[in-house]
Amino acid sequence: MASGVAPSRALMIMHPQDNVAVCLRPLEAGEEIQVTQNGKNLSLKIAEAVPLGHKVSLCPIPSGQAVTKYGEIIGRATQDILTGQHVHDHNISDY
Repeated sequence: MASGVAPSRALMIMHPQDNVAVCLRPLEAGEEIQVTQNGKNLSLKIAEAVPLGHKVSLCPIPSGQAVTKYGEIIGRATQDILTGQHVHDHNISDY
């Protein structure tokens, strides 16, 4: 596990600089999830149902901004993505 990231039973942050996390279980809309990233406690309200293994946004990601996972750019937002929103091929594209 990367330094600066505390474990969660619902989400896994792969790298301290990531702006998305991976769901360790299915998440329901309205669910409140607590995670720690770089010593900062984050409280995420899940905006919509997110399946197991999919990504959820840790912060707002404006359209055109890089989506980062594993500390690397994995794509660009094709629309504004809200904190706690499902991040998948419907709102990101290859860069």
